[in-house]
Amino acid sequence: MTRSLTLAVSLLLAPASAPSGQIRFEDVAREAGIDFAYQNAPTPRKHLIETMPGGMAVFDFDGDGRLDLFFPNGAAIPGLVKDSPRYWNRLFRNEGGMRFSDQTEAAGLRGEGYASSAAVADYDNDGDADLFVGGVHRQTLYRNSGGRFEDVTAKAGLASDQWVVGGGWFDYDDDGWLDLLVVNYTVWDEGYDRYCGDQARGVRVYCHPKWFPAIPLSLHRNRGDGTFEDVSVKSGVAGHKGRGMGLAFADYDRDGLLDFYVTNDKLPSFLFRNRGDGTFEETALLAGVALPEHGQDISAMAVDFRDYDNDGLPDVHVTALAGESFPLYRNQGKGLFQDVTYRTGLGPVVAGRSGWSNGLFDFDNDGWKDLFTANSHVNDSIDQFEAFAYRLPNSVFRNRGDGTFADASAESGLAAGPARAHRGAGFADLDEDGRLDVVVTALEGPTEVWRNRSEGVGHWLRFRLVGTKSNRDGIGAVVKLAAASDPRWREQWNQVTTAVGYGSSTHAPLHFGTGKATTIDRVEIRWPSGTLQVLESVAADQTLTVKETP
Repeated sequence: MTRSLTLAVSLLLAPASAPSGQIRFEDVAREAGIDFAYQNAPTPRKHLIETMPGGMAVFDFDGDGRLDLFFPNGAAIPGLVKDSPRYWNRLFRNEGGMRFSDQTEAAGLRGEGYASSAAVADYDNDGDADLFVGGVHRQTLYRNSGGRFEDVTAKAGLASDQWVVGGGWFDYDDDGWLDLLVVNYTVWDEGYDRYCGDQARGVRVYCHPKWFPAIPLSLHRNRGDGTFEDVSVKSGVAGHKGRGMGLAFADYDRDGLLDFYVTNDKLPSFLFRNRGDGTFEETALLAGVALPEHGQDISAMAVDFRDYDNDGLPDVHVTALAGESFPLYRNQGKGLFQDVTYRTGLGPVVAGRSGWSNGLFDFDNDGWKDLFTANSHVNDSIDQFEAFAYRLPNSVFRNRGDGTFADASAESGLAAGPARAHRGAGFADLDEDGRLDVVVTALEGPTEVWRNRSEGVGHWLRFRLVGTKSNRDGIGAVVKLAAASDPRWREQWNQVTTAVGYGSSTHAPLHFGTGKATTIDRVEIRWPSGTLQVLESVAADQTLTVKETP
């Protein structure tokens, strides 16, 4: 219909050769100045909270165009108090050239309590990315005022005493203001002291989730005046109890309304369909995504809700523990999914791996989204009971473009990387070279910054959307690319979201690999408002800022 009214273009040097199929990463955390390790404060009593944290966020907190890194952090047990600097949350400013500096105190983000997750979005539509931090018996909303953060939790009406493992931003009622979905895990207090494990051998482990009650999610509607209304009950989401872990948003039935998926620990997962009247219908069982095809509950961790096979329908990928598989559900349309974990080749190669964060992103820029998983078991004594390891290296699986994936962990360098208790992950081009990098946290271990060193990769194109009638971040917008110059792909889709990875958030331009295509014939942007915006003959190897037309 219309071409973009605003095209603010940042041209970056891009590779010229065709994709080679090689994905390579190098951990540059030390050189980059990232010295953070999540402090989960483990105790002999094996409090469940100790093994569940570790999220992070990638976002441009100061508006300089470079992507920065935020890490929530734990607290002393007992007390859940940040009683020393080792427990402070940490914010690192991207100085350019893959170098970072600690700006935690200057930004006002030392924080309080046992924090574990982060969710970023511009909830007040003022152009600054704001920050939600979840934790144990606490959640905090920080409003960003030009790089300085203010705790506005009480003022916004968001105080909570729940154990929050994650949060995510989406505009469920399409009023132009981002609403907040909060994932609560269970009821827990420091007095809980059930002994789990082998008491005769003196081996104590973190208790199975079955000993902890399921509880509802929380949904908060943005009133547009800086405050939120708790609509958990009247929206219908409070009627479903789970042990929530991960969450992701997508319009899976392509009716123009944003739906969401929530993973549950050892319970069937949820798929909430947006009815468009302020309420949601839980449809996971009927849709085929409540359980894997074997029908057993799994320790479902993170989820990414993205189109891996370029058919225009968002699919669902979930991480879990060794022996449970990492289910991949293919969207077949008409509200139905099929478990394709084994037919895509993922089943056998993940059988012995345990995963937390995941992300479907195109790391070699060939036009097909690959899969990254941040790996570790949940039980730090698992090797004393089963033939599985607790600490694991990370994995990447290359999308072959024919409906299957190949394990590229060895050639990428990840398999030879450190085996750690990995948890959160963020995905973004930190050094602005056109290739997506990955940041991964670990419990009591160094954070890893995996710089993408893939050679001979394809071209790329990114979109930074600015909503006018829609929310300013454009969260929920669906972008379609069409090009005839690369025979490996003709069309591909992606949607704007900041809910990526376990307890994590990536607020960055929407990335497409374009392979051999140096010009995209047609770009279609379907905004949350329903507006369709069309761009034609768009050059690759640039980041486009596109403002929603009236």
